[in-house]
Amino acid sequence: MIRRIAAAALSLSALLALTACGADSSADTSSKQATLAIGDQAKTLQTIVEASGALKGAKYKVKWAEFEGAAPLYQAVQAGAADTGYSADLPALQALSGGVKVKNVAALKNDGTHVGIVVRKDSGIDSVKDLKGQKVVVSSAKGSVSEYLLANVLKQNGLSYKDVKVQYLLPTDAQAAFASGKIKTWAIFGVYQAVALEQGGKLLVDGGDGRVSGIGFINASEKALADASKKAALADFLTRLGTALQWTSTHQDAYAKAIEQRNGADATVAQTLASAAYSKVLPITADVNKTVQGVADLMNGIGVLDPNVDVAKSADTSLLK
Repeated sequence: MIRRIAAAALSLSALLALTACGADSSADTSSKQATLAIGDQAKTLQTIVEASGALKGAKYKVKWAEFEGAAPLYQAVQAGAADTGYSADLPALQALSGGVKVKNVAALKNDGTHVGIVVRKDSGIDSVKDLKGQKVVVSSAKGSVSEYLLANVLKQNGLSYKDVKVQYLLPTDAQAAFASGKIKTWAIFGVYQAVALEQGGKLLVDGGDGRVSGIGFINASEKALADASKKAALADFLTRLGTALQWTSTHQDAYAKAIEQRNGADATVAQTLASAAYSKVLPITADVNKTVQGVADLMNGIGVLDPNVDVAKSADTSLLK
């Protein structure tokens, strides 16, 4: 049962490996044609772009580098196996703090409700204050957006991060443990959160109302940015991604259907994901940097982000104005 639900939600056989999916973006098959290896998580960007047809007519090719979470994605970027990263703010900060040579090139924004702390209904945990002394599983790794939510809501409720016992697990491993009752509190995001709730979990708190920033980043490796053809292709891709995200907000039912078909999610999970999607590609502004610097400072203060990151200096604003 656990295996079937996980597979249905994520098409896991397609994850954790690089999958070359030609975008049929141009009739020009010249060897000089640029190829972008776009980093993705759980086919999110790929589904949006392909369902919306946003790459039609592009003069470059796209390969999709698919991963289960941000940590392995940024490892691939560091290794040169992907040209771009894609994540919420904190995983991007963690990558930068860890020395991954990327620059944030565009911002994304949503309402934050795609991140949550889910508990089993029989856990006896009814409020954030009840987390004191409890073990909390955080996915996918140290420095995830779900970890920021945990740290922030603990602070808001007068608790220290040391008041909980944190364990890091990749989402698929945590999914199996949560479903079997081996863990009762899970800080998670996206499709995994939706499946946990569908399995009978209870949402303790989500990232709405500013509990997380709601900001995500598209970033690019410094090597890709130094390649003129790839940089030009990436600038075009960002514009097309913006068009694709606008399509999801005006065609939510079609987008949900695409999630069902391409990711194997059931209708309920697909609708949840469609409603929580980023809606715009935005330039990285001073306000964006200030908001995310607050995230960095909080996580640095509890020892999760070390060394700290200067967010403004980690941006390349030349691709999107």
